[in-house]
Amino acid sequence: MRLVFAGTPEVAVPALDALLASDRHEVAAVVTRPDAPAGRGRRLVASPVAQRAEEAGIEVLKPGRPKEEDFLARLREIAPDCCPVVAYGALLPKAALEIPARGWVNLHFSLLPAWRGAAPVQHAVLAGDEVTGAATFLIEQDLDSGPVYGVTTETVRPRDTSGDLLERLSHSGAGLLVATMDGIEDGSLVARPQPADGITLAPKITVDDARVDWEAPALRVDRVVRGCTPAPGAWTLLHGERLKLAPVTLAADRADLGLAPGELAVGKNAVHVGTGSHPVELTEVQPQGKKRMRAADWARGVRLASGDRLGE
Repeated sequence: MRLVFAGTPEVAVPALDALLASDRHEVAAVVTRPDAPAGRGRRLVASPVAQRAEEAGIEVLKPGRPKEEDFLARLREIAPDCCPVVAYGALLPKAALEIPARGWVNLHFSLLPAWRGAAPVQHAVLAGDEVTGAATFLIEQDLDSGPVYGVTTETVRPRDTSGDLLERLSHSGAGLLVATMDGIEDGSLVARPQPADGITLAPKITVDDARVDWEAPALRVDRVVRGCTPAPGAWTLLHGERLKLAPVTLAADRADLGLAPGELAVGKNAVHVGTGSHPVELTEVQPQGKKRMRAADWARGVRLASGDRLGE
């Protein structure tokens, strides 16, 4: 089939690569978000998908909004049979959805109808799901509600961050997307409506969502930090300054420390924090304006004392 691929971040690149490697399909163009400011200089940088497409010599379309008539006209000229989508980052208008004869097919990183929305992987980690996966579905006007072509499952490991899990899903999902394109082309795949039960929503995780509540049980603290790693990054306060946190270690065996929520216990080689249940051990931290470092080194450098409290 003749394809136009839509995607923006690094997580979409494996799917683009898999489609480029397929001998059954032609990627005629790529649709991605416009160049965005990045780095300390805030210079405009093309998206990872745009950069990969340019390396491959593929036309790149960067509409400010997909409803722009110039973009829609060019898409009609290209005349794709189907438009596979991975984390494009903008809502597609009806006029765009009607152009490819076989529609727009999204690779979504959850087992639909679970975790419809912008942050399915983060919410799977936050919820403590033991199994998640990816699904391909036909895009309709309602959010992630279209009929499903196929799924692949992935075990959520106990120490997975959302970044770890998304990395694995980006590769297994790439294979699923190619198989879906194959099945649509030869007619062996038929999209099935999503079940009405089991719908959960996965809105974007905000910076406020990533603030650790030390009154919560240790298991919840652990999930919040892992679910918000690498983005937007879990954080807390110390003496009014923001402190970013790497994934913590559960320390149920240190309940003898008797720590109140947020209270620190500083040892020679370890820093523990009290929660609403038992303590957790900090692994690495990143003070405001500084590099990431081992928690014990940080504690020595700022002269932390047992009894100091996070979250204030």
